Amino acid sequence: MVETSQGKGTAAVAELCDRLLAQRSLILASNRGPVEHQMNPDGRPEARRGSGSVVTAFSSLSQSAEFTWVANAMGEGDRFVSRNDSGGTKQDPLQNSPQETRSRRLKSPLPGHKINLRYVVTPRRMYHKYYNVLCNPLLWFLQHYMWNPPYSPNVDESIHDAWETGYVPVNQAFADAIIAEARENTLPPIVLGHDYHLYLTPEMVRKEVPEAIIQHYIHIPWPSPRYWQMIPSYITRQICSGLCATDLLGFQSPQDRRSFLDTVEEFVTDAEVDHKDWSIMRQGHRTQIKVYPLSINVEEVQRIALSPRAMEYEAKLAPLCQTSTIMRIDRAEPNKNIVRGFKAFELLLTRYPELVGKVKFLAFLVPSRTHIRQYQRYMDEINQVINQINAKFSNDEWQPIHAFIENNYTQAIAGMKLYDALLVNTLIEGMNLVAKEGPVVNTKDGVLILSESSGVHNQLSGPALSVSPTDIEGTMKALYQAITMSPEERSDRASQLVSAIGREDISHWISQQFQDVAEFI
Repeated sequence: MVETSQGKGTAAVAELCDRLLAQRSLILASNRGPVEHQMNPDGRPEARRGSGSVVTAFSSLSQSAEFTWVANAMGEGDRFVSRNDSGGTKQDPLQNSPQETRSRRLKSPLPGHKINLRYVVTPRRMYHKYYNVLCNPLLWFLQHYMWNPPYSPNVDESIHDAWETGYVPVNQAFADAIIAEARENTLPPIVLGHDYHLYLTPEMVRKEVPEAIIQHYIHIPWPSPRYWQMIPSYITRQICSGLCATDLLGFQSPQDRRSFLDTVEEFVTDAEVDHKDWSIMRQGHRTQIKVYPLSINVEEVQRIALSPRAMEYEAKLAPLCQTSTIMRIDRAEPNKNIVRGFKAFELLLTRYPELVGKVKFLAFLVPSRTHIRQYQRYMDEINQVINQINAKFSNDEWQPIHAFIENNYTQAIAGMKLYDALLVNTLIEGMNLVAKEGPVVNTKDGVLILSESSGVHNQLSGPALSVSPTDIEGTMKALYQAITMSPEERSDRASQLVSAIGREDISHWISQQFQDVAEFI
């Protein structure tokens, strides 16, 4: 295990946050919140820690600083708690209301956490349009360059309607909740917004709370202006206008920052874009554009890797490993490029038959967005290529690929300890945290094979082996290089990876943002 300064970093973040909160209140806004309530068989809600990168990133901060987290009521449990916390009835007043939205501040039920929850409750139909029509099939696909332009998307009336009666009103509901929270505090607010779900909220808040310091962080890639032209221009202009109301706008990579400035220059005619200072001036307001690559809590990941449960998984996984073990850990999403990774492995076994029976591919794949047909098809393709390769190369004692298709984070962490080569050949994406989690728990000086289009490539390209995500031949060569590399080179590369990840851990990510926020006070 690696040495880390995580404890000192966490203390420094807490100290910086305390200084900020002495002068400002803090409001965080994201689609998903830090707590998810599930209804038990007795009809009572049970609180569980939420999932997602934002929740993980701010988990340690929520134990030391009191702030309010504004999030969507995701399911029946969240809605129940929101309407019954103050003794309300079980009847949901939004059941049949097409327009009404509401929010109320609640105390976090998580022990040791100081978060106040503020659920945004919207009509189910409105939320469906916002999330299942606009956010994921449109914005998420657009920003990951995942369309096949001759055939998709087809922007029809349902998209225009989802924007007007789904995305816009849900963003307004978030803004209303943030404004209400700001007015309940005597101190002016710092508002930290997150991701593509809330692009319009900053401008809505700015109009009512002009004294707010507003920062927004975008976790996914930002495509070029030409790609934004694939959707109606009024949507792109409103998105850019909303984000230009921030004081600080954060991206994962320098490429995303450049693309955003180019997009504003193309679509917002009254904006003055400064490419040298990385800023935008519009209607007398200046927005600073920053790069904050998301990272991991090194100590927490290592703690999980050493937990009794992880040790049990490790003992079960170890017999599956061979002379060399290749591994990948991904959500089963098209942009993860899983099928090409398996085809590169197939080519490796074909080109180097002496490796048959000696190299194993362990794949930990989490089913994702199974209600979206593109994801369903991609999962089918993954299963098909796995079956083909296993049928082609298996013998009585060995099969080349062993896939774990389930959501089991501890098992995946345990697996990461055992790889000789970790394949991260993703297509365009925001940040890949697997590429950071793997090296800090791996015990075999494993080699990282990393896509040049991954958001983490800027940070880890030196000690990693870089590949083009579509280059199956090149990926095969990188796999061969990784499993035949000398112990000395493996050790040197692994050490460099661990040092780079430790220097820019999750405390560093939060600290950089808070330091920039502090300059506005």
